[in-house]
Amino acid sequence: MTPLAIGLLVFVVTTALLATGLPIAFGLGAVALLFMIIFDGWASVHFVPETIFSGLNDFTLVSLPMFIIMGAAVASSRAGSDLYEALSRWLHRIPGSLVISNIGACALFAALTGSSPATCAAIGKMGIPEMRKRGYEADLATGAIAAGGTLGILIPPSITMILYGIASETSIGRLFIAGVIPGLLLTATFMAWAMFLSWKRGTVLVDRDRIYSLAEKLELLPRLLPFIAVIVGVIYALYGGIATPSEAAGIGAALCVLMVVAIYRVWRPMALWTILRDGLRESGMLMLIIGTSILFGYMMSSLQVTQSVAQSIAEMHVNRWLIFGAINLMLLVAGCFLPPAAIILMTTPILMPVITAAGFDPIWFGVILTINMELGLITPPVGLNLFVINGITPDVSLGTILKGAFPFMLCMVLVIVILCVFPGLATWLPTYLMG
Repeated sequence: MTPLAIGLLVFVVTTALLATGLPIAFGLGAVALLFMIIFDGWASVHFVPETIFSGLNDFTLVSLPMFIIMGAAVASSRAGSDLYEALSRWLHRIPGSLVISNIGACALFAALTGSSPATCAAIGKMGIPEMRKRGYEADLATGAIAAGGTLGILIPPSITMILYGIASETSIGRLFIAGVIPGLLLTATFMAWAMFLSWKRGTVLVDRDRIYSLAEKLELLPRLLPFIAVIVGVIYALYGGIATPSEAAGIGAALCVLMVVAIYRVWRPMALWTILRDGLRESGMLMLIIGTSILFGYMMSSLQVTQSVAQSIAEMHVNRWLIFGAINLMLLVAGCFLPPAAIILMTTPILMPVITAAGFDPIWFGVILTINMELGLITPPVGLNLFVINGITPDVSLGTILKGAFPFMLCMVLVIVILCVFPGLATWLPTYLMG
């Protein structure tokens, strides 16, 4: 059997196995072990522990649990609702102000937590009922939060970009800073659509008679500014070369836990235990996925699948943008069925030789890949954000939520096109700041 045929068989078996609901780590590990035994014999089993351990023996991975605990600490407090309330007071005179406030709150909370589901839950629990009460239709209210929650994996610090950086062996600091301008662009695009649709439907300035004093506008800022300062400090430490990702993540996690205790009085032992327990649970899950994905990549390489795919594409002599379009289509389809972590760790070892051979910048492609993963979070049948929003508003059908989220999906596609035309939007800032 040729390497390309083996690769196709691996894809079919992996997709079928993960579609059964089997945990990602077990699915990737089982497929890797099965194909290694079939094609390389039982002797290949001896390489399994060494491959997994060598892949996890990376100091950069220490940043993962730290960023996760950082997000868990913020998500356990009232920071999300305070953030939403503060923005709504400042923006209430803008057309579509409540939707824009929610999207802005999602963007800022996403930067604090790095988690899309946590962002949807924290902002949506307060924002969706308020929007519907003020006259905004259910599809716009739910779709805006579902889409806004996806910003958690693009705006730094991002767990998804850490996984891509590890899998592609690119600088995590550069990836973080490359996501800043595209993240702001995507947020602005979401806000522009929300403003236009609110104006078209007539749900504008629904609280025009409400006047907030300057004291009311500034009331919540003392609670929020320390958290935003931590995010700015972490990013500055990374980009300024002051600290490694692991060191910056550790300091950020410690400061966020301390501020949650000091500002929001989350000091009870059970509450602190919940933060650490949730962080440990998610970290363990990610580490297991990373370990088995490394074994999966080793299997693909040892069977010459990765090399054959790259060589075959290079020999096609087609326009590189056709190749790029096919890759985006593949990622979009994969995002409909698999979570971002699984897609990144499965496909990056295969795609990186193709991307570099086609002359694309790996940092730029990391941003494109992340936006594709954002699309997957709001596309059925496994759009995680859709189910989070449906859990918050059980009286709104998934079809209505999907209808509201669809225009925001088109906004993501538009941003991908803009980044293809102007790749400097993703690459200029890392080059300017880090050389």
